[in-house]
Amino acid sequence: MIPLDLSEYAARFGDESRPSGPFALSLAEAGDTPLPRRSPHTHKYSFGRALLFGGCRGYTGAPVLAANACERSGAGLTHLLVPESIYPVAAARCDGAVVTPLPADAFGGFSPKAAASAASLLGNADSCCVGPGLGRGEGAAALVETVLRYVRCPLILDADALAVCAGDPGLLAAYPAPVILTPHEGEFARMGGDTSSGRLAGALAFTSEHDNVILILKGHGTLVCRAGEAVVNPTGTPAMAKGGSGDVLAGMLAALAGQGFDPWFAARCAVYLHGLAGEIARDRLGEYCVTPSDLIAALPEAFRAVCV
Repeated sequence: MIPLDLSEYAARFGDESRPSGPFALSLAEAGDTPLPRRSPHTHKYSFGRALLFGGCRGYTGAPVLAANACERSGAGLTHLLVPESIYPVAAARCDGAVVTPLPADAFGGFSPKAAASAASLLGNADSCCVGPGLGRGEGAAALVETVLRYVRCPLILDADALAVCAGDPGLLAAYPAPVILTPHEGEFARMGGDTSSGRLAGALAFTSEHDNVILILKGHGTLVCRAGEAVVNPTGTPAMAKGGSGDVLAGMLAALAGQGFDPWFAARCAVYLHGLAGEIARDRLGEYCVTPSDLIAALPEAFRAVCV
């Protein structure tokens, strides 16, 4: 990582933040996240079981993108759980993930009964991601609360799962393991984050109040923050500004965290590789034509760039 002062940061990323209190600020580079070669004496259980919850009627693409990105990013087992209302579509579009239906409500989202079904699955997870396409019904809220109560592995909360936490900030404080949050600025504001004094100042203030949180504040110069420390990600392109790009990132986070990498490392690595995949896809297809599936297709080249 390259140390970065506030004037350099402001000039490059257009953020005039002046955070209060001591903090470290750096710029990510490829050498920060070297991925080790895998031992030949391994099998699928060596690389983690990633458990993903998401989807509702009308939002079938988000959980599929997350699951396919998770599998492409090296998870040993990718297990996607969706409402039974969208199970046929999700199962048909997943390459290799195990897809399991859970009870759905009348609107096609998770039923409150889904939370009880999920509880029995959480003990074996090496990472858990909740949120892509989740919806905001009563069942979705019950599911997020159940995960926060019973799972003990690194947890990624994305999209609509963030809205549940926004309604009850105490949920995050009670979680005993690292939580990776992936908001864009609108979602961050709903969670109580304040960017009126700048993105960096707001992100550092939020993580100072939530010491178990790793915050990924998405946008130009995505910030990866924990208490007292912020890393600015330099990779990425406007070609990625499409619905579904964040679901790809969520799946990548679940994969890397589930393989046993430290969550702080996993967060920085996933963000860097996600942006790098976007640049690779842009160079192939142009800035207008990149889709989230193109990001997944570009991941092998991105991963090869950081393997040691």
